[in-house]
Amino acid sequence: MFRIYGKLVKKGRTLWDHTVEIDDLSLTRTKKVFLALDEICHEADLAAPVWLDSNKQDFIRRARTRFSQDNFVEEIDFDYLDFQVIEEEFY
Repeated sequence: MFRIYGKLVKKGRTLWDHTVEIDDLSLTRTKKVFLALDEICHEADLAAPVWLDSNKQDFIRRARTRFSQDNFVEEIDFDYLDFQVIEEEFY
């Protein structure tokens, strides 16, 4: 199982959170990540953020990144979207 956790944070407090589980073993890790981000954004009623180079590097190194106002085209009413892999099984 592949699980990703996303939460909206403002002033250090969690405003909203959601966990996505993906069981499809035919998908690549990258596809799973993008599917999970799409679901989290859909559930939070957000447009998908833009992946900057810093986000890509953070995610590659730590399986976690934060999307702040710089990543969104529209104005956001939170400080950042924390996005992280919480479970990943390799077959």
